[in-house]
Amino acid sequence: MLLGSGELGKELVISLKRLGEHVVACDSYAGAPAMQVADEFEVFNMLDAEALDAAVAKHQPKLIVPEIESIRTERLFAYEEQGYQVVPSARAANFTMNRKLIRDLAAKELGLRTAKYTYATTKEEFVAAVKEIGMPCVVKPLMSSSGKGQSVVKTEADLDASFLYAMEGSRGDLKEIIIEAFVDFHTEITLMTVTQQKGDTLFCPAIGHRQERGDYQESWQPCVLKEEDIEDAQMMAKKVTEALSGSGIWGVEFFIGNDGVYFSELSPRPHDTGMVTLAGTQNLSEFELHARAILGLPIPHITLDRAGVSAVILADKESMELPRFSGVAEAINEEKTDIRLFGKPTSRKYRRMGVTLVYDDLATDVESLRIKARKLADKVQVL
Repeated sequence: MLLGSGELGKELVISLKRLGEHVVACDSYAGAPAMQVADEFEVFNMLDAEALDAAVAKHQPKLIVPEIESIRTERLFAYEEQGYQVVPSARAANFTMNRKLIRDLAAKELGLRTAKYTYATTKEEFVAAVKEIGMPCVVKPLMSSSGKGQSVVKTEADLDASFLYAMEGSRGDLKEIIIEAFVDFHTEITLMTVTQQKGDTLFCPAIGHRQERGDYQESWQPCVLKEEDIEDAQMMAKKVTEALSGSGIWGVEFFIGNDGVYFSELSPRPHDTGMVTLAGTQNLSEFELHARAILGLPIPHITLDRAGVSAVILADKESMELPRFSGVAEAINEEKTDIRLFGKPTSRKYRRMGVTLVYDDLATDVESLRIKARKLADKVQVL
């Protein structure tokens, strides 16, 4: 049972179906991307504990796989007590759906290097927190996704709008925000980390990514880093995933600065920046790795086979009608390109509607692939 049925869930369902699994896709609206390829689907508000309980009781799934933040995650502990397997674990889902829990685990319990941070629930606490952290600083809801509610406070004139945006962008009933010191970094990476039921923790080659409005716009693999930075990131990723427990793929995010590596966030599931693996950069995509890991199937190795880039296709307006696209033929008319349209039934400004994928051999300059991927993504328009 998949709790959350967006574009990442859709690719995961495809990978699970190729391994013979029966999948029930759940989300708050009908026609969600993963529902289009699943065996069954359920539409309900996953913050409604009774509705969530009813869906689990109805289907009695072998695996419960949370894919989004808006879930009554405390119910996952009860499901584990009832004998259900939660992916990767109820503890992991609860901690990583809440930035406060995961940041305190990383910084205070595990001693990982992070940006200086504090929390606020009221406007007065927020103003005091910004004064303590200093400007510029990054403001995020404790529970959100796809960059919703995130902003940078540069001057006092930004305070009111930033606080309101963070509160409005909060998912669920948790209305608290985190204020982080601005890290001087030159690269932001996702280190896809695979924990197995039987076998060693594995790491995918680092994925570089660029964000706007707190949401990823492009990602590339490989991302060239100093060996000591790779080793530090792998050490941190292993520590935090072991502390959270469970099997599956984790998207662990880091800032890489001239002074070293900073832990940022992690997701206990396929990561949006990992869609670059759909370009065949690895022998197994992040979705195939996740499917194998949660089913307890072996993953002998992960290899980097070619260079690739993903670039997002964004909607520029709101529409409740089924989206149509122009420019698709032009975008895939060049060699070594591909496209994924997610199948979302509606659009809104800045909503991710698809990605373009470009690839070439490992000797190719990644910067040239980034330019190509962005150019092709700009050809595709959401009508």
